[in-house]
Amino acid sequence: MTTQEFAGSTEPDTGAATDVDGAANGAVTDPAAEAAAGAAPLAAALAGRTTYPLAPGYRVNVRQGAGTNTALVRQLPAGAQVQIRCQTRGQWVAGPYGSSNIWDNIAPGEYISDTYVHTGSDGMVAPSCMS
Repeated sequence: MTTQEFAGSTEPDTGAATDVDGAANGAVTDPAAEAAAGAAPLAAALAGRTTYPLAPGYRVNVRQGAGTNTALVRQLPAGAQVQIRCQTRGQWVAGPYGSSNIWDNIAPGEYISDTYVHTGSDGMVAPSCMS
């Protein structure tokens, strides 16, 4: 097994969107309920409910920030899956899925290089981190 810190997938995004309905039959009659129903898919995406697998055979270092020069927080085991809360640009790294400067925030103060996460996209798949 290898410990690495790099790579974002080069495959096209094939994830399917999920609709969240505000009423049992799909009809929403209350404007407040309609607004809430429209916000539900965004809230689910922002909550990071989708999990992504790490590159097979890699134990991935979790860093305090978006670079290998930041403190090591912990290490994810091979075969782990992660939820991406938000993404930010940082140090360029190379890994099993290519080279990228995208870093995935998986928990408060915990970042991994997107180059080790199979997201199905070369770009960002989550909102930008606010700071």
